[in-house]
Amino acid sequence: MVTNPLNELQLTPEDFQKVGMNEEEAEVIQRESLSAWRDAWQRLCQNKLAMTALVILVLIIISSIIGPWFSEFNYYSNDYMNTNQSPSSLHWFGTDDLGRDMFVRTWMGARISLLVGLAAALIDLFIGVIYGAIMGFFGGRVDEIMNKFSEILYSIPYMLVTILLLVVLEPSIGTIILALTITGWINMSWIVRGEIIQLKNREFVLASRSMGAGSGRLLFKHLLPNAMGPIIVTLTLSVPSAIFAEAFLSFLGLGVQAPVASLGSMINDALTGWMYFPWRMMFPVILISLTMLCFNIFGDGLRDALDPKLKK
Repeated sequence: MVTNPLNELQLTPEDFQKVGMNEEEAEVIQRESLSAWRDAWQRLCQNKLAMTALVILVLIIISSIIGPWFSEFNYYSNDYMNTNQSPSSLHWFGTDDLGRDMFVRTWMGARISLLVGLAAALIDLFIGVIYGAIMGFFGGRVDEIMNKFSEILYSIPYMLVTILLLVVLEPSIGTIILALTITGWINMSWIVRGEIIQLKNREFVLASRSMGAGSGRLLFKHLLPNAMGPIIVTLTLSVPSAIFAEAFLSFLGLGVQAPVASLGSMINDALTGWMYFPWRMMFPVILISLTMLCFNIFGDGLRDALDPKLKK
């Protein structure tokens, strides 16, 4: 005769008690509820290298604004009795071949380079976001025509267009910004286009559309805010490219004209005597290299902070 082993078990009420975490402990919130931007900021703060780069960038920007105030000299006054002076307590960065104070000119050059880089990046942001959003949202024939136009424009050598424009127009800060933004917005537009194409068929967009939301509301209230992560990272990484392009054009003599100084024109002026007066080239080179390095490091850290795949 086969017996059921369950009948031989002596079950008691204690056998049915819950083990492990009780209900009160299970309902305790283990992690503070954070918005996406606050969570990204906290993860960015944990990246010590990116935060160090951000602090250095802030110091460079502040110094470019208030740095010339700490010197009794200006950037355009010539002093032929003190040409090519090495760094001293009077001239902290030395003087150039016309006796102008290098400390003041270096920070004035940094101010112009940062102004051109930030202005060009913001204009690229404005044009690229609107152009790319329209391509990605409407798709079809609109996307095809606009994308072909941007591809044709991108196929033209970027530096050739910039140089030709600076040759035709009078070199100035405005001309340089215009030249840098003629084709500089294309990469931003393609980034935005790809993000919009990925997002426009998501559930929250379909829900908003079913509730009667128009194209403008879908685009500016739902799609673009959810694509801000890649947009901000692209903007951050485009600033050093614009700064380098401005420095290169000024180095060729196509940038701002004397007596206005930029870091590129200062490097060009110091090129002939760099073996005998190295400080004339050293400070502008260090400053422009440090600025571009910090922008790239901060952009990489920002990209990691905004990437949802890296959340723990």
